[in-house]
Amino acid sequence: MNQRDKVIERSRAGALGINLRHLRAFSAVAAAGSIARAADEQLFRVASGVTRSIFELEGALGRPLFDRGARGMALNSYGDLVLMRARRIEREFEDARTQLVGRGGIGASADVHSLFASILNGRRLAVIASLVEKRNMPVVAREFGITQPAISRALKDLEGGLGVALLERRTRGLVPTPAGEIVAFYFKRVLAELRHIGPDIAASEGMLQGSVNVGALPLGRTHILPLAIASLLARHPGLHIATVESPYDALAASLRSGDIDFILGALRSGAAAGDLQQEALFEDRISVIARNGHPLARTARIGFDALRQATWALSRHGTPSRELLERFFSAARQAPPIPAVETGDLAVLRGLLLESDMLTAISAHQLRYEIRDGSLVVLDFPLDETRREIGLTQRLGAFPSPGARALMEEIRAVVGRSPDFSIAKLNSVN
Repeated sequence: MNQRDKVIERSRAGALGINLRHLRAFSAVAAAGSIARAADEQLFRVASGVTRSIFELEGALGRPLFDRGARGMALNSYGDLVLMRARRIEREFEDARTQLVGRGGIGASADVHSLFASILNGRRLAVIASLVEKRNMPVVAREFGITQPAISRALKDLEGGLGVALLERRTRGLVPTPAGEIVAFYFKRVLAELRHIGPDIAASEGMLQGSVNVGALPLGRTHILPLAIASLLARHPGLHIATVESPYDALAASLRSGDIDFILGALRSGAAAGDLQQEALFEDRISVIARNGHPLARTARIGFDALRQATWALSRHGTPSRELLERFFSAARQAPPIPAVETGDLAVLRGLLLESDMLTAISAHQLRYEIRDGSLVVLDFPLDETRREIGLTQRLGAFPSPGARALMEEIRAVVGRSPDFSIAKLNSVN
């Protein structure tokens, strides 16, 4: 295991090992200003037990969280960072309780803290969330290196505390109940906050570390994201960055649950983005693209008839570029192209264009290297009405890790200093 892998593993283990009961004690002491008052008025525990919780949390994080004096306990700068995450975690648990009361079948009198008292640490959160997602106990047992009976006990403890089943055994395996889906969703969001505690502390000391998970839609993968990642890692080698390539709906679901930190790609409108925060970086449009030497590449003004007679390779129905193209043809009162090939794989599309006389219609940025070296060209058939905004999407109300914030800032810088994000300039390079 190299040094970077060791850092990543320590960060993951640290997040999963944080005791949620200790975190609750920490929040109570921060609010009360003393261990005695927190123990008596909020936690209803003996003071020595609360003291032990604070010391163990500080030991797990490797930093003192309070300045201790004759007048009580005052948060230091590390404590301020941890308290911010601890309060966000408490809100996630409270939201989970609200959803469970509304849709999950538990009573309205349930107390949020007692509901999750059986979840001792982040590791148990991760195990339960993974079990609901994968629906396979042997797979989850191998993933976390624990026994199936241990998972069964953890699940039984949580279900007993909630008073509702989270998973049902059926002939085809485990099936989550509505309560199970709710619990897994909010447990993932809590895990995201736990993962950020270590990087928050490190960043306060001038170091960027931890993992960043980016949802990468097609347009950003070719140029913007690689440049931003390479530039950031050159300065902060302790970071680990993972990209997730999926359709927008899957990425948005992962963003909402905390599995990914942000999305780079085409922005959405309406209900699809109602609970998301979007930031436009530049405007793009799709272009008709073919190989250099294609018969239409020598045509000054291409008409609809010529396009109808061509063979097309297009993205699948429902993708933004396909919808924009079909909307363009519909507005022109023309029948849209019927593709001979439908693919979401850029490598397949690139090969089809280079090895045949097929046409496609996507953003020229996605094939920028082939357009720049002259192997592919943008045909003289402007699709100005297909303009769309490209940018960053975050979960509304999220507070990303320092690494995620740094990568988003690097993406902004790449877009800001690159002349390639002038559409006219890129489309004129033939």
